[in-house]
Amino acid sequence: MEGTKLEEQDASPPQPTPGLTKGDKHEEQGLGPEPAAPQQPTAEEEALIEFHRSYRELFEFFCNNTTIHGAIRLVCSQHNRMKTAFWAVLWLCTFGMMYWQFGLLFGEYFSYPVSLNINLNSDKLVFPAVTICTLNPYRYPEIKEELEELDRITQQTLFDLYKYDSSPTLVAGSRGRRDLRSTLPHPLQRLRVPRQARSAASSVRDNNPQVDWKDWKIGFQLCNQNKSDCFYQTYSSGVDAVREWYRFHYINILSRLPETLPSLEEDTLGNFIFACRFNQVSCNQANYSHFHHPMYGNCYTFNDKNNSNLWMSSMPGVNNGLSLMLRTEQNDFIPLLSTVTGARVMVHGQDEPAFMDDGGFNLRPGVETSISMRKEALDRLGGDYGDCTKNGSDVPVKNLYPSKYTQQVCIHSCFQENMIKECGCAYIFYPRPQNVEYCDYRKHSSWGYCYYKLQADFSSDHLGCFTKCRKPCRNGSSRCYRDRTTTPSTTREMEWPKSTSSSRS
Repeated sequence: MEGTKLEEQDASPPQPTPGLTKGDKHEEQGLGPEPAAPQQPTAEEEALIEFHRSYRELFEFFCNNTTIHGAIRLVCSQHNRMKTAFWAVLWLCTFGMMYWQFGLLFGEYFSYPVSLNINLNSDKLVFPAVTICTLNPYRYPEIKEELEELDRITQQTLFDLYKYDSSPTLVAGSRGRRDLRSTLPHPLQRLRVPRQARSAASSVRDNNPQVDWKDWKIGFQLCNQNKSDCFYQTYSSGVDAVREWYRFHYINILSRLPETLPSLEEDTLGNFIFACRFNQVSCNQANYSHFHHPMYGNCYTFNDKNNSNLWMSSMPGVNNGLSLMLRTEQNDFIPLLSTVTGARVMVHGQDEPAFMDDGGFNLRPGVETSISMRKEALDRLGGDYGDCTKNGSDVPVKNLYPSKYTQQVCIHSCFQENMIKECGCAYIFYPRPQNVEYCDYRKHSSWGYCYYKLQADFSSDHLGCFTKCRKPCRNGSSRCYRDRTTTPSTTREMEWPKSTSSSRS
């Protein structure tokens, strides 16, 4: 019995070992080899790209593993739509602001910003060129009769328009007023202002049959070649109209001068400049050159590029500059061309022409004037940093002046180029190319019509001269400051001290 029971117990199925689940194989100790450990993934296997089954899983993986602040909030708040929408908008806004900042940085970088450095130096410098003119266009003997005829016609015109007898001042010498009619082309006329063009204040006097002087304008008519288009060059001021009309005829008279200019009256230095000193040393004829300006008369340039020994300046003060004693004559004075007496002065570089209209200033007689100067040198960065030219070779305007390139030289050359192209003649105040004549209404009857039209286009930059003529990359200029004026004085003296110079780059 006992043996039978034991057999029954041995035959019973073995009890499952704790810790083993269904399907696990149990091996008794010592019945077989120990199973091998699972293989660890290699570095190459870990670096393989894990593909996701949807964009949602990819987005959740990115939000769970990124270090961007706020991205994890999109996953954590996915069960709350309001929070998810809030964090999504905030996340997109921060990304937008980041790329906006990137755009500002890249924009500033590609704008090529520059910094301005200013250095003040007090060194030994080359003294600039100084041009001084008599402010009186002395007359050529060959055209003196034509100028006198113009004066007589102007005198008669003033009497007809304003009942003003200008014989004591306009015409030199004692001449009686002739009963002349204007024989010159483009006569000066008095024009009635249209009623619709008047101001509201003048409309109150419309019932008054008497014509007031404010109801008139003074001007002269200009027409094209075939007289198909005409206009009046008018001015509200009679003085301006007479001066411009006189200047217009004066230009035509000057254009008839021969190629070889005759000797000028009062062209010697001693008749205008009594004394000249630089650094307490007297000047001589080798220190100046002479030329004649149509409006400002005889001009003398000191220390120009033709001077073999340029003046140097190192000390400021009245006694260390240029000192001139002038004599202001009024012989053959033309009041309609020059309304002031004295001298016209301009300071410029040795290689620059003297543009007396643009950069000159007047000095009145009877006083002692002291003027200080400061030299400025400006260097501009070209290429991507700015639009400047080194020597003007890349500017589409031919330089008509025998000097280096400057913006003023280019602008005047551009106007003369358009003048020759549109009007067929050259303006007398600017240089002209070869085989081109100066404008004269005896040869070019419609040049005045073309000139005033062209001048309006030039002022409004329709010609493109201010766009074509770029600034030079290196520019040096001298600025003048009037220190003092002493009155009265029995002499006419100007002092040119050299003050502290500055260099700006």
